[in-house]
Amino acid sequence: MPEDRLISPHMLGDEDYSETSLRPLRLSEYIGQDKVKENISIFVAAARERAESLDHVLLSGPPGLGKTTLATIIAGEIGRSIRKTSGPAIERPGDLAAILTNLEPGEVLFIDEIHRLNRSVEEIMYPAMEDYAIDIIIGKGPGARTLRIELPPFTLIGATTRPGLLTSPLRDRFGINCRLDFYETTDLEKIITRAASILNLDIEPGGAHEIARRARGTPRVANRLLKRVRDFALVRGNGRIDRDIARQALEMMEIDEAGLDNVDRMILEAIIVKFGGGPVGLETLSACVSEESDTLSDVYEPYLLKLGLIQKTPRGRMATELAYRHLGHRFNQSLNEGLFKED
Repeated sequence: MPEDRLISPHMLGDEDYSETSLRPLRLSEYIGQDKVKENISIFVAAARERAESLDHVLLSGPPGLGKTTLATIIAGEIGRSIRKTSGPAIERPGDLAAILTNLEPGEVLFIDEIHRLNRSVEEIMYPAMEDYAIDIIIGKGPGARTLRIELPPFTLIGATTRPGLLTSPLRDRFGINCRLDFYETTDLEKIITRAASILNLDIEPGGAHEIARRARGTPRVANRLLKRVRDFALVRGNGRIDRDIARQALEMMEIDEAGLDNVDRMILEAIIVKFGGGPVGLETLSACVSEESDTLSDVYEPYLLKLGLIQKTPRGRMATELAYRHLGHRFNQSLNEGLFKED
């Protein structure tokens, strides 16, 4: 995946610090994902009433939708500190044991990309999540013995973009399971307006709408586009972000009305022009557009599927009628085996 892709849902290298200031700190400030917010507020309130630790939480969904932000908010709502790490960073069981034994009572442990935990590490999680204890094996061979270490009650919040890769034993130990979905344009407009206020930017509702509808339903992309449009407005305009300035800036960045960039259009073009609309296998398509197959399935496909521009079939990926219309291609019934109809 290109590291400088403007509409990548993943965090770019220099964004960690700048994004922190734009993140909401309370559940009431968190925009969108209304059903998830309602459920979490109930579970948090119930945990407070019982004076117990919140049950373990699994947050899933495409990248850039606010899973890390939501985990931080949950810790704030229950009045506990949060310790953050990621699945790939925990290489050995001893690494996880060190983290768990240093947790304070009620503290929140956040593990991003939890589906990438090593299997030997994951097995340590089972008794830790269920019994608040870990079993350490001392010695080797016949003389080996198991030492059980008690842990203080804690809340594990796991985040994953690929919940299907979680093993059943781990997934079943999460009492609260929340899936975040792509945002509606109206919610993204609110997020952009809030971010503009924090950044002291002058933005009109039309400008916020123009950015929001091209932000791929992803707050991280929306905030990134806002900053780039801000630069354009400063150099080419009077600093005020209106609809025209936003449109000109985004067109210059080659992001179209649906939020597609050159790579997205290249994928659609490959399916339509080189493979007659499909079906085409993922590996073949990957080789054609020079992208890793995992990158295609994890980064590009979710949004193309959401828009209805492609469909996944047992034989491979196929372009839909909307894809033809979006790219301006003509098609006929014989070319696509009757799937599409002539206008």
